[in-house]
Amino acid sequence: MTDYFAGDPRTNRERMLAGDLYIADDPESERIYRRAQLLLEEYRLQSVRGEDEAARQTLADVLGTVGEGAAIRPPLFVDYGENLHVGARTFVNMNLTALDVAEIRIGEDCQIGPNVQLLTPTHPVEPRPRRDKLEAARPITIGDNVWLGGGVIVCPGVTIGDNSVIGAGAVVTRDIPANVVAVGNPARVVRSV
Repeated sequence: MTDYFAGDPRTNRERMLAGDLYIADDPESERIYRRAQLLLEEYRLQSVRGEDEAARQTLADVLGTVGEGAAIRPPLFVDYGENLHVGARTFVNMNLTALDVAEIRIGEDCQIGPNVQLLTPTHPVEPRPRRDKLEAARPITIGDNVWLGGGVIVCPGVTIGDNSVIGAGAVVTRDIPANVVAVGNPARVVRSV
């Protein structure tokens, strides 16, 4: 196998957090992943049992930030949780998959439909480095008062501007400006709001 990191003393976790190519074998990343999975299972159970205060505290322990009045319906799926930031008064419906290898920022007053996927990881197009398990990630930013319909997929590196609406099932491969409606695969702007 090619030594992709010759002369680079950083750990794979440090490379990951810098947005550079890395291999997902870092023990610290694995520890954080397992912790997040355990806490999110506890969050799901606390929510089902109606233990709202405990559930909110557990969610705060997993995520980078959770704004005041934000509501996230379980189940929630993340890689690490610590790179996911949810703004105040945002509502997230069930089955959000937020692969937060890079930072994911969801603004205030957003509506996130069920089965939405926010996907920061990328992989090389070239076969050899992909076979050698290299990957990277690019951040996702969702502005304030955005509505993502059910089943929307947001790809790595995308920014969605304030007040925009993304129609159900859309695949967002590029930035979407503020104050528009975008639909389709790939998502395209169809009108202003």
